[in-house]
Amino acid sequence: MRRCASRLLLALVLAAAGPATAAPPPDGTCPARSAAAGAAPEVDSAGLLVEPGTIIELDDLLSLSRLFPPEVWNQRDAFFHEGMRMEIGWCHRRYPTAAFHAEATTAFAGQARLDEHGNLLDYVAGLPFPPETIDPAAPDAGLRWAWNFEQRYRGAGPIGRFRLVDLPDRFGVPHTYLGDFFLVRTGHRADLAASDYRVPESTKTSWVAGGRFLEPFDARNLAWRQIRSRDAERDWSRPDETFVYVPELRRARRAASGWVDGVYTPRYRVAGQNDGGFVPFNRGGSEYAPELGLIAGNPGKAIAATEDIRRGFVGLALRPNAYTWKVLEEREVLAPLNGVTPGWPESEDRNYGPWGLSVASDRWDVRWAVVLRGHARREVEGVAAVTLWLDWQTQQPLYFVTHKKNGAVLDVGILVHRFSGDVPRYPTWPSGEPAHVFDPVAATFYFVPGGGSGWRRESYDVRSLPLAPGEIRKLTSTDELQKGR
Repeated sequence: MRRCASRLLLALVLAAAGPATAAPPPDGTCPARSAAAGAAPEVDSAGLLVEPGTIIELDDLLSLSRLFPPEVWNQRDAFFHEGMRMEIGWCHRRYPTAAFHAEATTAFAGQARLDEHGNLLDYVAGLPFPPETIDPAAPDAGLRWAWNFEQRYRGAGPIGRFRLVDLPDRFGVPHTYLGDFFLVRTGHRADLAASDYRVPESTKTSWVAGGRFLEPFDARNLAWRQIRSRDAERDWSRPDETFVYVPELRRARRAASGWVDGVYTPRYRVAGQNDGGFVPFNRGGSEYAPELGLIAGNPGKAIAATEDIRRGFVGLALRPNAYTWKVLEEREVLAPLNGVTPGWPESEDRNYGPWGLSVASDRWDVRWAVVLRGHARREVEGVAAVTLWLDWQTQQPLYFVTHKKNGAVLDVGILVHRFSGDVPRYPTWPSGEPAHVFDPVAATFYFVPGGGSGWRRESYDVRSLPLAPGEIRKLTSTDELQKGR
């Protein structure tokens, strides 16, 4: 009865909202290789479709150029390479989602709303705005999609190891860092109806992220916690509570970066450098860790290590209300939404091309993307705007592009996911049902003004399943940082 009532409610909401004018083509509809966007296959000069199982090599890319974002195509030397073998996956496959998430989306459809400042109000669980209800011509369509991205279904949040390869430039020496990370969803959890859709151990937060570097020696045991309050959904300027354990200090302290848009990463490359000087900060704790004050009177290297750096976890999260958004277009695109080629730690020696930034040798799906442009209310590290390519059906990020104030491109990123339903022996949800989650297994970013520099993250053992209460308490507390290593 509850499911029937929820479906009826969603139908009424859809009828009241009016028809949305764009949606993905039917499942299995494949585009022509070189036809103009939207053209029928028969107008294609080669008469060839982009069909599942087709292997695409470097010489074939020109016929597919319209299926890549222009920013990616402009940097194709970095992202594609001689010897690549791209497998075409499904065309507009309708991926299943977890039953509890679909039910929450239906049950609360029409309840979430936006205020004049772009804040999200009255949101409970599921997707805030079912895609079918978003009119792409509406003034707030971009903002609705951005909130869907932030609140997308990602299981209980990814947890796993990472290998981060920092590429100073095309001819420089790569620096490799190993560690573990997590992003635990603590609020708006559709599977936690019995506890008001919140993790009981952290009821005032939306998510908690963190991690620890294990290698190399200079960065070893540099660790962090980032706590995002639910209040940030109603106030974009509210800073996260971010704490860092700096090995040289042997204590955890509040991070020097007071406000972070997405997921925080400490400035690991200076963690072991002997910079001189002192940076004064005021003391003070927080409601989450009152015993932890700001770093005061410590070496400049320790301060630098606690500053945020845009590496490793860009594209996992952001603050939608910290931008003004608009929908640029909806269109077909090729993207590694459900990759099949393993990387670290499952495979130590995967070939990422001569620049170390190519994930071309993998399975790439044909998807329908919503392209959003967000202009930042606060410019950080030169980023004045972002272009976000979202998968229409799953709300997973496909591409992430940043821009300077003059519109010039700063960096271009490709995000790789893997669908748990296609991974053999992927654990089920505690209820026994499939997780049906997209794990963020890799990301590769090219820094345009950097002469070939960029970075690559691999996390192919990541899982996004619920933890036991004791484990949640460890990850959502700063106590573990205080222990050090």
